[in-house]
Amino acid sequence: MSTPRPPEIHSITGAAVSLSREQTGRTRRYLISMTIRTACVLLAIVVPGWPKWVFLAGAVVLPYLAVVVANSGQGRRFAPPAPMPLTARSLALPAGPTAAEPSP
Repeated sequence: MSTPRPPEIHSITGAAVSLSREQTGRTRRYLISMTIRTACVLLAIVVPGWPKWVFLAGAVVLPYLAVVVANSGQGRRFAPPAPMPLTARSLALPAGPTAAEPSP
């Protein structure tokens, strides 16, 4: 017969990032990507020669990458801590008053 496994305790440090904080990060990443794209478009207009084609390629590819990056969920930046083991003492409630003892 196997011994019962103690239940896991989850720590608040293992909780996911809040939705509003995640959306703020996504918006920031998207705006940075679009700013770089705008710079590529402007540089493609101004710069002559082969660099013009590099900037045009960046202006074409960056919108797709910006959307993919902005829509990707934010993964965990750290591994959640290991569950803390429970002891028999932490599972037990303190003894209550007995029927023979009057309550104060």
